[in-house]
Amino acid sequence: MLFPERVESLRMKHESLDREVRMESRRPLPDSTALKMLKLEKLRVKEEMERLGRA
Repeated sequence: MLFPERVESLRMKHESLDREVRMESRRPLPDSTALKMLKLEKLRVKEEMERLGRA
């Protein structure tokens, strides 16, 4: 995958994860384990975007 395409793919993934976190948080009984996993994945994606931004 080309560099700009990878960054765009990561950006879209980050936005998707953000929506999932918001949706799960708004549920009457949010699943704390699911939220933790979503947030960790979102952080991993953000870190990769930042790493690629420095390259």
